[in-house]
Formats: sequence, C-alpha cells, structure tokens
Amino acid sequence: MTIVPLVKKKMMGEIFVESEILTPEQLLTALDVQKKTGKRLGEVLAELNMVTEDQIVGTLSKQLGFPHVWLRKGLIDPKIVNIIPKEKAKLHNIIPMFKVKGNLFIATVDPQAVFVFDELMKITRCTIHPILCRATDIKDAIEEYYDEKIEITNFLAELEGQEIQLVESIREEDYQNIEETAEGSPVINLVNLIILKAIKDRASDIHIEPERRKFRIRYRIDGILYEAMSPKIELYPAVISRLKIMAKLDISERRLPQEGRIQVYIEGRTVDLRFSSLPGIHGEKIVLRVLDKKNAILDINELGFDNEILVRFKKLLKRPFGLILVTGPTGSGKTTTLYSAISMLNSIEKNIVTIEDPVEYQLEIVNQNQINDSLGLSFAKILKHSLRQDPDIILVGEIRERETAEVAIQASLTGHLVFSTLHTNDSASAITRLIDMGVESYLISSSLIGIIAQRLIRLICPECKTNYFPSSTLLDNLGWGCEKDLQLVKGKGCISCYDSGYKGRIGIFEYLEVDREFQSLMLNNPSVNMIREFREKIGYPSLRMEGLKKVKQGLTTLEEVEIAIQTE
Repeated sequence: MTIVPLVKKKMMGEIFVESEILTPEQLLTALDVQKKTGKRLGEVLAELNMVTEDQIVGTLSKQLGFPHVWLRKGLIDPKIVNIIPKEKAKLHNIIPMFKVKGNLFIATVDPQAVFVFDELMKITRCTIHPILCRATDIKDAIEEYYDEKIEITNFLAELEGQEIQLVESIREEDYQNIEETAEGSPVINLVNLIILKAIKDRASDIHIEPERRKFRIRYRIDGILYEAMSPKIELYPAVISRLKIMAKLDISERRLPQEGRIQVYIEGRTVDLRFSSLPGIHGEKIVLRVLDKKNAILDINELGFDNEILVRFKKLLKRPFGLILVTGPTGSGKTTTLYSAISMLNSIEKNIVTIEDPVEYQLEIVNQNQINDSLGLSFAKILKHSLRQDPDIILVGEIRERETAEVAIQASLTGHLVFSTLHTNDSASAITRLIDMGVESYLISSSLIGIIAQRLIRLICPECKTNYFPSSTLLDNLGWGCEKDLQLVKGKGCISCYDSGYKGRIGIFEYLEVDREFQSLMLNNPSVNMIREFREKIGYPSLRMEGLKKVKQGLTTLEEVEIAIQTE
C-alpha cells in the first residue's frame, strides 16, 4: 500500500487562526488542554466547542492534502461493506465505501493511520485509499450498513469461490454442493454461511438470539463469545424453520424446547451439529454445538501435559485395573483428556466400552453408548450391563451420584480399568466429593489409582504476539525476583484472533498418583487441606504452578492463568 499525502506546510491551529475561525488566545488554551490530555488537537477543539466537526474535516483536508466528502446514500456500496469486519470498523471508526478492482476506498477520520491501513491491506488484499469524513457520519453508516438494514446478499459474498459441500443427512447420496443452492433461497444460503463461518473460525458453539429489531449470531471461540453478524428480524423465523428442518424437528412447535442433530459435510469431512432450542420473550434462542473432529485434539502428547507428568500419566494408563478420575469445572476439557487416553489405549486386543451423555466423537473399534433418562438408561444401569460385555476398559462420562460411583469402583476392583470425571476444582476435592456421596473410604482407597485436575487456558495469538518486560513488583510477587531480564509475551489483538490477542487453547494439569502412603491417608476420611498438603509434600505441582510454567514459556499470559484457576 502506498499513501503519499502532501507535505504539511502549516499546522492545523495556524490554519484555524489564519482563517479567523480561532483567535490566538483560543488556540493557546486548546494547546494547553492538548498537552495535559494527550488528545488530538481536533478532538480538543470539538470538546471545547471552539470549532465544528465540518470545520475540522475541511481544515484537515486542506492541511494534509487528502480528499474529503460528506457521507450520503449512494457513496457506500453495501455489497462490499463486509470486506472489513464490523468490530474492526467500529474500533478504528472506518467504513468501506466502494471497491474498484484491487483498490478499496475507505471513509476515515484519520487518513494518516498508516498502521491501520497496513492491517486492512492484509485483511482485504487491496490497496487502501483513505477518504476523510466526519466521525458522526461514519458511526451512523456503521450502524446502518452493518446492522438490520444490511441485505442478506452482503453476507453471501463470503461464499464466492468456495468449493464446500453441506449435507443434511448422513447418507452420502444426499450430499449437495453448496454452489447448486447458491441461486436458491437466500435463507438457505444464510444458514449455510452461518455454519460455514463457524466451522472455519473453529467455533465450539453457534448462538442465534432474537431481539426486538434484529437477531444476533454469536460464535464461541476458545471459550469466549464473539458477535459475527446481526441480520434483520424479518429473516429470523425462516432461519429457525430451516435449521429445524435440517434437524428433522417440528417447525410448528415454538412453545417447548427441542433437541436434534444436524450433520454437514465440509472440506472432505463430516461435522456434527447438536441443535437445542429454548423459547424466550422474543422467540426461540437456538444453540448449535459444533463437533468437528478436526479441531478435537485426541493425541495425548498434544494436550499440554508437562513432560514429567505425561510420562507418569502414560505409565498409569498401562495399569491393568483401577479407577482414574479427571476433574474440573464444565468446559475444562475433561472429555477431551478421556478421549485422548482411550485413543492411546485403543487396539484390536482391547474391548473398550464408553457410557456418555452424549457421545461427542465416534471412535474406531470402541463400543460407545449414550444414556437415555427417558428410557431409564442411566449411567449406573448401562454400566451394570456393560460389565456383562467382557470389557477391558470402561469410560463413564461422569459420576453424578452414589450408585454410579459404587458400580464404577466395583468394576475397577474386579479387574477393569475405569475412567470417569467429576465436577470438582482440584484433585484433592475429588476424594472428598466421593466421600460426600456416601462412598466408603476403604473402597476409594482400594480402587483409586490416580487423579487429574485440569483447566483450559488460551494461547497467545502467533500473528500479533509481542514481548514485554514485567515490573519488578510483579516479578517479586511471582517469586521470579532474581530474573530481572525475564521477558513475557502478550497478544496485541488482530483480525486473526478477533482482536482478543489469543488463538487456540491448551490444558494445564494437576497430577496426583495414589501410592500406599496416600491410601493410608484416605482411610482416615481426610479433609481437602490435608490432601493438598500431602500433594505438596510429595512434590506434585499445583494448577497455578503449571500455569506459570506456560507463562514463562511464552504460551499464555498471567491474566489468563489467573482467570482459569480462580475457582481453585
């Protein structure tokens, strides 16, 4: 990109004084305020009501040699607005006006923001031409062209040139090429786009939320919700009906929650979508859980385990029998850890049975079962029947009550390797939770061989990461006072990471292996603090210590670790 403004001959203040818009005294007053606040002179003058916005734009245009216009209908092409994301437009107060071949003309309040235009050039792959406009006009245009008045065809521009197939059935003969439906219903195209964008952005969930004048599409990426688009509310009923048809649900039922499944085919792979609706005051809110096996890390070596812990955990997985628990709050990656363990152990010589709610990813050779409370198929009941299926390894999705806990423990005592999860904050709390359920301490002591507590932390975006020197006070608080030259890493935020500074996630793990000394401790119904003291005594690092290791390695930030373990 090349931006060549005319050489500035005079400062803005001088031009205002020469034009008799300002008196020399007013200029001195404004310059004094500017020195104290650090704001641009134009902002200061506007806040002091010394000049109008029109006068500022006209003077800037004259000073810098950039063209300026008053934004009005016809100057903005709505078909190309989405070439720049709404969040980026609001952040920099810019909006695309029109595009001529590889040249993109941008309305802006700061035509000298070279770094912004360099970033836009990378996003759009166009040469950027800034045009000076009033800030209020740009703000109004962003609200108009990015929100409910925007036409559906604007979103569909993202589909151009994409060779992607979407299906609504698991039968291969039902596969449809998206190009074949591109000239059909715009609602079908919009639904396809919503799903496409979610999969490409690695979203775990799609939220479709109705409001009074529009409905909002949000994606959960790396555990955080981001707004993607806000089409007008008139399209909402058709979008919901289309999704219900794809999920084979009753489109006339709007008063009761519904659940279903959609399967799509994209880039040579199948992706499952779990449909869930919940009626609200403005209509049904829809959440689609995206189960994309491509984004699922099923390799135990890639989860984020510290090398020493990984060696110990792999050795534990090779034990012939016993109970292994994975603990953590909802969304901490427990199921992924269990799947990775099963994948490592999976072979034709092993009979592996899983009991899940629901089955998230289908694994080869593994006998997977889904609970169904309406039919009376609970975790405990399926587990009892599974023991008659000659299993070697059993995965119980979650231990929720005493009956499931006792059956799982009995299975581990009779020669089976059993995996399960608990919703507790750390490894020590898992034992007290079982005791609180009413499980006898001698059964826990005899069956339990290991506990993993875990969290997911976001990784720093590789596209915008930057180094910095932490303060001496912070280093002292962390116990790193002797490392004065230590550099840490953070993300500045870019289009690749939705301006968050993070992209992707990794696990931090607290490991606790049961030995004879620990078995003796469990027989005495220990408190959580007693177990934590024992863990520290034998040298197993806590979640906080594991998180700080990732900070030192430049993988994440201190803030992310603190947020992740605040429930510890």
